[in-house]
Amino acid sequence: METSMITLKNLIRMTRKWQKIASIGSKRIASTRTSKIFIDAAKHSNESSVVDKGCFAIYTIDKRRFVIPLAFLSNSIFLELFKMSEEEFGLP
Repeated sequence: METSMITLKNLIRMTRKWQKIASIGSKRIASTRTSKIFIDAAKHSNESSVVDKGCFAIYTIDKRRFVIPLAFLSNSIFLELFKMSEEEFGLP
């Protein structure tokens, strides 16, 4: 299983991709500045299911694991991405 840390650069890239997809469906995600979010770029072990304090893990259907800082939960872009995935895939 692959583990990744979400960085500001990756979040911006994902946001742009979602904006492009959303604009095709006549939806638009409002972009906000995320520079105030502290991101620890440390690598996390593939073998550990425990995440660092202040982070949480998200597992994808393709068995990838992303470790994300809790500070992202107060970011409007990130919350919109969660809402979009809930609408698309539902809650487990």
